[in-house]
Order: sequence, then structure tokens, then C-alpha cells
Amino acid sequence: MNILSGLLAMSVMLSACAAPPPSIETDTTTMIQTQVFTDSLNTVKTGFITEQILAGADGDIHYSYYLPEGYDETRNYPLMMTMPGYDMMWFGEQSSGSNLGWTGFRSWTELDEDMIVVSAQLTDWGEKSARQAIELTEYFIRNFAVDENRVYAAGYSAGGETMSRAISMRPDLYTAYLHGASQWDGTFEPVAENRVAVYIFMAENDEYYGSQKARSAYNGLHDAYEDVGLRDEQIDQLLQLEIPDNAYFNALGIHGNYHGGGNVLFDDEQILNWILSARRPEGDRVENAGFFPMRMRLLPMP
Repeated sequence: MNILSGLLAMSVMLSACAAPPPSIETDTTTMIQTQVFTDSLNTVKTGFITEQILAGADGDIHYSYYLPEGYDETRNYPLMMTMPGYDMMWFGEQSSGSNLGWTGFRSWTELDEDMIVVSAQLTDWGEKSARQAIELTEYFIRNFAVDENRVYAAGYSAGGETMSRAISMRPDLYTAYLHGASQWDGTFEPVAENRVAVYIFMAENDEYYGSQKARSAYNGLHDAYEDVGLRDEQIDQLLQLEIPDNAYFNALGIHGNYHGGGNVLFDDEQILNWILSARRPEGDRVENAGFFPMRMRLLPMP
């Protein structure tokens, strides 16, 4: 009996010395707060999990991610991989977390559907960053409850250069891609062959790229879809181009800096839901994609 009492006392003392549970992380700029849920087996942190590092094949990958409240490992969730522009990339510790308030990250977390959202801070916008984006995507597919038929991507500006490469290098990974205010640095044929859905958004007077780069990407993809035997009505289900004029941005209070103003695309739930409506089902993906019609703000082709 004395031995049992001693063991119980020791157990209490050890419990008192155990490490405290993970703290709730808060970004003071955007007031983003995570929640912690604990059961008898493990601890799952949900909400915004910030400033993480994955030791990748091409070096450290800095990223943050979001898990919906009530995240359940027995379910399958859509996965959205988002890549911000140059000013939110990784430039050392002083830049860590600069992407947390970016609407291209937060907007997906505010939709009605529960989903996993990832935003990386990469160090370039070339082949290295594309490989890192792919590696990070594969990491989440392996380690989280991801619906592999609903893996999506979004890239803005420099992040779009990265993701257009990544989509072209591994079109088998991604179901749909939102290409915002950027140039297409990847190839077109693999995207068409794998029926990846693409939405291209560019301001008519984007000061950095110019709208012709968006038209060129659209034309290249359209030709590639035709080359694999798709008809125009099928291509329209998989490929969209939107080039708003100045009046569109002015109505939203944006006068000048139309390149930066292009971030408003992430406030448009119709665009976001067009991406999320894409599926990679068995059989003929085009006939079963289930996209709804989009309204177009498209200038005439030159």
C-alpha cells in the first residue's frame, strides 16, 4: 500500500513538471488567432498555424497554414496552395509572417466550405521555387486529410510565375489554378493533357506585366486544349480569362497601382468558387467538371 501511495505521489509530481500545452499563436497585425483542441490521444491545432519551416530538398521552405475548426483526420478536405507576390516572399527573419494578412491567403479560409489553406514564403520565382511549391504540396497530401481530387493552387505576381511552372511540372497534382496578375512561365501542353482548370485575371492597365501577357497565356492554353481534342464549349469549362478595365477598379476605390489592386480578385467569391467547383473524377473530366457559368469582363482580343 505504501509503495502504491508513493507511485501515485510521484505521478502527480511528474505531471506538475510536464511541459505546458502549445500556446495559442496570434499575429498582432491581423489579429489572427489559432484555437487548440485536445482529446485523450493527441493535440490538433486548428486555425492559423504560422511561420513554419519544412526542411526541403532545395533548402528550407517557410510557410503558414490554416486548418478549419473541428478538423477531423477521418475526413477529406480540399487543399489550397497559395503563393504571394514579391513583397511577401522570404527575405530573412524580418519578413517572417508578412503574408499572414494577405487576402490571397485569408479569403479561402473565410468561405463556407471547410478547407486546408497553405501560403508559402519562397525565395525566388523560378524553377527552385516551383520545386519547393510541389514539395510542400506533396507534404500536405501525405500528412493531412486531403482530398487528392481537390488540390488547388493560386499564385499572384511573382507567386504566379512560380505556380505556373509548378502546375506545368506536376499537372497530375493540381485540379485547378488561379493565375493572378502574373506572367505564365510554365508550359501549356501538360496542363491541357491533364485537364487542369485555369482562371487568369489581369488588370487591363497592369503597370508591371501589362494585359498582353494574360492574353498570351490564355491563347497558349486554349491552343493546347484544342490540340488534345477539346471543343470550344469544353474549353470554356476549363479556361477563363478576365481583364477588367480601369472603371472596374475605380468603382472599388482603386485609382492607379492596378497591379497591386489586382488583389481584389481574392475578394470575388464567384472566382474563388469557380476554382473550388473543379473536380478530378474518374473518367472524362471535362464532361463531369460541374463548373457553373462565369460572367466575363474581357476586352476584345487584338
